[in-house]
Amino acid sequence: MARNMKLEVLQSARQQAKTYDEWREISLELDAHSGLDLWKIETASDHYHHELLRERLLTLRQWQHSHNHKLLIRSLREGLHHDLGNMGNAKLYGRAHVGTKRLIEDYVDQVCASLDYLCDATIEHLTNDEKLALFEDILRSFGQPALQLSGGATLGMFHIGVCKALDEQGLLPSVISGSSAGSLVASMIGTHTRDEMDAYYDGDALYKHAWSWNKITDGLRGKGFANQKQLETFIRQNVGEMSFQEAFEKTGRHINVSISPTGNNQKSRLMNELTSPYLLVWSAVLASCAVPLLFPPVTLTTKTADGDHAPYMPLERWVDGSMRSDMPRRRLMRLYNVNYFIASQVNPHIVPLLESERKKRQNEKISSLPRRILKTQAKLLSMGSLQVVHDSVSNEALRQMLSHVYTMISQSYHGDATIAPPSYGMKHYQHMLQNPTKESVIWFRQQGERATWPKIDQIRVQTKISMTLQKCVARLLQRKAHNWHEAEVRALLQEPTLRHG
Repeated sequence: MARNMKLEVLQSARQQAKTYDEWREISLELDAHSGLDLWKIETASDHYHHELLRERLLTLRQWQHSHNHKLLIRSLREGLHHDLGNMGNAKLYGRAHVGTKRLIEDYVDQVCASLDYLCDATIEHLTNDEKLALFEDILRSFGQPALQLSGGATLGMFHIGVCKALDEQGLLPSVISGSSAGSLVASMIGTHTRDEMDAYYDGDALYKHAWSWNKITDGLRGKGFANQKQLETFIRQNVGEMSFQEAFEKTGRHINVSISPTGNNQKSRLMNELTSPYLLVWSAVLASCAVPLLFPPVTLTTKTADGDHAPYMPLERWVDGSMRSDMPRRRLMRLYNVNYFIASQVNPHIVPLLESERKKRQNEKISSLPRRILKTQAKLLSMGSLQVVHDSVSNEALRQMLSHVYTMISQSYHGDATIAPPSYGMKHYQHMLQNPTKESVIWFRQQGERATWPKIDQIRVQTKISMTLQKCVARLLQRKAHNWHEAEVRALLQEPTLRHG
């Protein structure tokens, strides 16, 4: 009885925690009192290949301790793969209140320790340039994480809390995509330095006047029921006047904005420093936020070589990115070799479904297999039927509507780790089309932080190797630049002597 009361007290304290460190400390105490610490220590489980991880861990530890650089490099080069032995299995991260199997954490820590050791050790048979090539090859093979931020109008302020929680733990990926409201948060992150973002996390630097309304007659004439000029001012105040290339050069972050075409002869696009380096970031965000009926389609704006503004693809117009590509997984994988997706989902028509699916998975039994098969088949049948009808009709407006419905059904709204509000109440919907205030920013941000905390350990385990590789590459590049600078200085110092001789 006393044990149950202790668990209830800890559960209550956990729900009231103000910081992640406090939340994690209470979660560890809950695991200790509920016996889940023993589950973490036990290596055996049907959910992952524990023998493989243990063998790899001991091998890496042996070659590092014996300073056998050649065998350590070979072991990492040929045996380092993301999700080795199924260690990313979601069932390994929902059992305890925090953390997972100790063997998995020890393996990841050992890989990172070995990588740091090789990066910083003096190795006779490896120059700095050869080391750099080695680490770039391993990173290219292993991949990197990405954060995807969904649409959701003012509900997108939840993403601010998600980014803040990840950022504070050093887990915010350098690849971030967003559609609609998510594109605004992604672009704020990608156009401001870490120090500059503190004021946005607190709501102080955020320009908050996003919404004003047109006359009903304007909306009926196709000009949109909301004032697009006001939205443009809101975006430009928060994002600035940088192109995608300039933003990347400032922050080193790969920001990606999803936009959807209005016509059938154009595909949805992912705008970033690779696909559209000179496009103004605010212009892509404005298009991605152009929800049909609320706002008219947008003609994009690029920055010329002289710094002037000019139309980008002036014959095309673009709308809300979440209509066709809320979370563009395939394109991110192709462009940035992404191996792990963190999804922050706030769309009001998706969040209730996520919670429903989560509860069903918890109670999933073999008897539910027919229902799941029928659900999958119904989805495929719906997609096929929509495609047939789309190809058969000639009415352009109807074809466009069917295309939007098809893509909304077919696209995935989940990630490898999915962060979402547990539910929505009336207060959330009241905020949806209202201008944010400092109080509402903090209210949404705190919800985003709290929803992220239970995912932190899972994300840390799954992304730590990638981020260690990125840091090693950055250090090796710095050394290369330093060595090049020293060589230049030596050459300049020797030049007068040569001339005098």
